[in-house]
Amino acid sequence: MKRFENWTLEAIRSEGAAFSWMEELRFEWIAATQHAISQILEGKSIVLITDDERRWFEHYILAALNKPSLNRPLVPIVVLERMYPQFRDINTSEQIDMVDDMLDLCFGGNYFFWYIGRSASNRAEIAKRSSRSYLWIMDEDVQNAMPLRSYDDLIDIKLLQLFRLFDKSLSALLFGESECE
Repeated sequence: MKRFENWTLEAIRSEGAAFSWMEELRFEWIAATQHAISQILEGKSIVLITDDERRWFEHYILAALNKPSLNRPLVPIVVLERMYPQFRDINTSEQIDMVDDMLDLCFGGNYFFWYIGRSASNRAEIAKRSSRSYLWIMDEDVQNAMPLRSYDDLIDIKLLQLFRLFDKSLSALLFGESECE
């Protein structure tokens, strides 16, 4: 069984030159993704949050993560805004605390946030407050997060590539092709 960091490097290189940009970010990827997938393997649910510009990607993840053709256990994933449509209007710490309380009641604390989008978005604040969050954050360098730039002309392509790598990583760890350190 391969260590996750070795498996990741091979997976990145197998995608060819169009994914070579990821090789220099692999250490950030490994730390953040290994933590997220470990939480999935522990039985935690994903609470997905995106900024407004990445709403299309939210739909893509929901459609792709649990495709029947993957022949793997289903991953519990929900979109926070679908659970609480007024989430769009949250802007105070007290309101964020109320959302946290709701999620704790729903999931018994067995969840983590997956946030994808700009750091400056109000939606980022709830995910940035939790050490369990999986962050694909744009325009800010945050520890244990994937640093991305919203002004990158190829950001949409890079997000799709990252999801492909996440999906492959999840399968590799679920099926014993790799192991978390």
